[in-house]
Amino acid sequence: MKKTAWLIMLSILMVLVTACAPARYDYNYPVNEFAYTDQEGKPFSSKDLENKVWVANFVFTYCGTVCPTMTANMAELQKKAKKAGVDVEFISFSVDPERDTPEALKSYLGKFNADFSNWHALTGYGFDEIKTFILKSFKTPIEKDPNSDQIIHDTFLYLVDQKGTVANRYEGMTDVPYDKIIEDIKLLQQ
Repeated sequence: MKKTAWLIMLSILMVLVTACAPARYDYNYPVNEFAYTDQEGKPFSSKDLENKVWVANFVFTYCGTVCPTMTANMAELQKKAKKAGVDVEFISFSVDPERDTPEALKSYLGKFNADFSNWHALTGYGFDEIKTFILKSFKTPIEKDPNSDQIIHDTFLYLVDQKGTVANRYEGMTDVPYDKIIEDIKLLQQ
């Protein structure tokens, strides 16, 4: 009887410890340091994101396919996060830096009613630099489409923790899990 009681107590303890444990994420990619230019034409770097949770995506203003939907979804996430009282930064890396000037990025995000107080669209680098940065930091490739002026890139939203490590990624086009993302941001901030 004592052994059974002990096993029951141990099982309950294991359940409690597991339930209270920090969220487990499938990703653990450190984001390389960067120093780029934001939509205001001002320097913006990884140092500006130290000790902050942020969500990143990859877009370009001339995108004829996925970027408008992804950007609208990021804007919706920004609104939902603000409504939930969640402190989070939003970063959109341009994958077409030759054409995406700060002015072009500001105009583009403005069409989606972006709140620039915590959303930064970045440019100010060459294509090869951002290609290498995204591959090393987010483990996803980008390529110029040889048959058009488009850039091929993924459609995920990446959650980055206060240490600058990719914690998770989420579908950014359809069925965006807004509530899950906000819940995960809150867990990181505990």
